[in-house]
Amino acid sequence: MKLAVEIAAVRQDNLQLMTEWVQHAENVGVSIAFSAEAWWSDAATPLAYLADKTKTIKLGTGIMQMTARTPAMAAMTALTLHDLTNGRFVLGLGASGPQVVEGLHGVPYKAPLSRLRETVEICRMIFAGEKVKYDGKVHQLPLPNSEGKALKIAHEPTDVPIYLATLGPNSLRYTGKAANGWLGTSFSPYHPEAHLDFIRSGAEEAGRNLRDMDLCVSVRVEIGDNVEEMIDRRKKGVAFNMGGMGSESTNFYNDAFKRAGYEDDARAIQALWIEGKRDEAAKRVPDAMVTEFQALGTREMVKERLKAYRDVGITTLKLGLDAAELGKPRFELLENIADLVKEIS
Repeated sequence: MKLAVEIAAVRQDNLQLMTEWVQHAENVGVSIAFSAEAWWSDAATPLAYLADKTKTIKLGTGIMQMTARTPAMAAMTALTLHDLTNGRFVLGLGASGPQVVEGLHGVPYKAPLSRLRETVEICRMIFAGEKVKYDGKVHQLPLPNSEGKALKIAHEPTDVPIYLATLGPNSLRYTGKAANGWLGTSFSPYHPEAHLDFIRSGAEEAGRNLRDMDLCVSVRVEIGDNVEEMIDRRKKGVAFNMGGMGSESTNFYNDAFKRAGYEDDARAIQALWIEGKRDEAAKRVPDAMVTEFQALGTREMVKERLKAYRDVGITTLKLGLDAAELGKPRFELLENIADLVKEIS
């Protein structure tokens, strides 16, 4: 089982420290560093900077928001980063949700799976060096009834791995059919069927199996003795995912917890959050909605949790280490986790 790390917000005042963080991860043997496209930055620019500061670690977008750019622009950005990293770039794509897509980017959140599939197919046409001619539900290239013509990107054919961040059953099936890797969230190794059954179904339909993919899932890790405090501190984040990471009708995180057997809890927490009762929503989160989806506790407890991820077939753990301050505490926590992974290999 391999490890990946997250690149947090990159600002002028922490640029050196963030660079040292990724370099330290590289020295520890971490496989991939992912840059988020969240509330502070695009996903690509930090990787362009880090390309020259690293040698072996893969650099990935985790994720590139596909509605914020055309498929051709996503592909050209990927090819540029592929070249700058000397082939170490991983293109992570995702559909996001209606609040961000329609609220921030002003794009209708329609047919997200079709958009995802078409973006992947157009990117791969460009990576293969083909002229771009495509007639899809969302994208038509060249644009019909226009002066556009089919164009070919001036780049030799190359292979850029595509990882998909998906949560809904149909998008998970498509991930199994088409992706090089899966970027999973809201995943518990004690309820793997909530995600992996759908990925496996899609893979089998395409004549593949799960071993053809890198199953990369996010997990928050914290090592210490005060387990109750860790759990309580994490409940607000779970409540936010249940109630704030989407609308009342469209919340993929909430749906994933429902499939894992927490339907009543997920609905109740969401209702409290939407009513503005944030503290009550956090208190409503049962301990298991934290402990079964994260790796918290003593070193031995975390070791057993990592074994659980390994045993259900997860190939890469994308570590969330926000409990440790960026700097020596986080560096040491990463080293500790890397040692644990070696112990269970």
